[in-house]
Amino acid sequence: MNLPKLASSLLLAATALTGCGALVDSRADRREAAAVAAYPPEGQFLEVDGRRVHYVQEGSGPDLVLLHGASGNTRDFTFSFVERVSDDYRVTVFDRPGLGYTDRIDARFGGAFNTEAETPREQAVFLNKAARQLGIENEIVLGQSYGGAVAMAWGLEADPAALVIVSGATMPWKGQLGALYGLTASPLGGAGFVPLLTAFAGETQVRGAVETIFEPQDVPEGYLEYVGWPLSLRRESFRANARQVNSLKPAIIEQSAQYRSLTMPIEVVHGTEDDVVPDFVHAENLASWVESAQYTPLPGIGHMAHQVAGPEVVTAIDRAAARAGIR
Repeated sequence: MNLPKLASSLLLAATALTGCGALVDSRADRREAAAVAAYPPEGQFLEVDGRRVHYVQEGSGPDLVLLHGASGNTRDFTFSFVERVSDDYRVTVFDRPGLGYTDRIDARFGGAFNTEAETPREQAVFLNKAARQLGIENEIVLGQSYGGAVAMAWGLEADPAALVIVSGATMPWKGQLGALYGLTASPLGGAGFVPLLTAFAGETQVRGAVETIFEPQDVPEGYLEYVGWPLSLRRESFRANARQVNSLKPAIIEQSAQYRSLTMPIEVVHGTEDDVVPDFVHAENLASWVESAQYTPLPGIGHMAHQVAGPEVVTAIDRAAARAGIR
């Protein structure tokens, strides 16, 4: 979740509250407890290498794995998308490491002062182990936004039947991310600024950020209330997301050099009005770089295509299944 509108006001608050760490932590503790009470795990758990993985599984048919974007969790897909595909596929939605209710891959990635994060490759290997425990095989892997990078890494590290990339961050880009990611991913920001976000960021600010992500479409009615945004503001989740996103560019530069080795069907779906992950940087370049990738632009659609253009995304999944010979 991109929260640039919070940065300036909360940075000023940081100066005033520097000496009030105990007060901030106490308020953050209460808000985290309230978030877990309001949005408990909606699925089941398994363990991979001693670490807990949260997943939701519904439906029957060929296996379809769904990987959410930055600051997300399983609820982003269970809001409305899973019901579109669960009649035709066995759908498994994973919380990515550090988000929702899935643990970090390794304890070394946690803590207020740490700056390391799991790469998309490490996340793909970890979640693929979880998938194998569940008997998932010959799967279609769909990744949205940051999840698109993990899906491409899944293709490099495992042997999925097909990939579906929706509004995916998959190719190198020019420039840097916003200052908020750099701040919250830093040791100082992780220790001092993130607790302020947890303690004081409210629904009004988050709603504004979510509206920006959905532009030019409106946020679907009930989405913000359902998706569990307070879970993303928990200190460890916020740090995990910030550090994963902040380190994404070098990871993509490394893994994209190997994309041409991929031969499985890849369906790329991307809105032409996506200002968060621009289609001309990612989708168009991916389709021109990888021979097995087919790009379907969605005119007028923004970043959250799976929410606002669900039928078109389902059609892309069906195309991938047909190309892979599993439906």
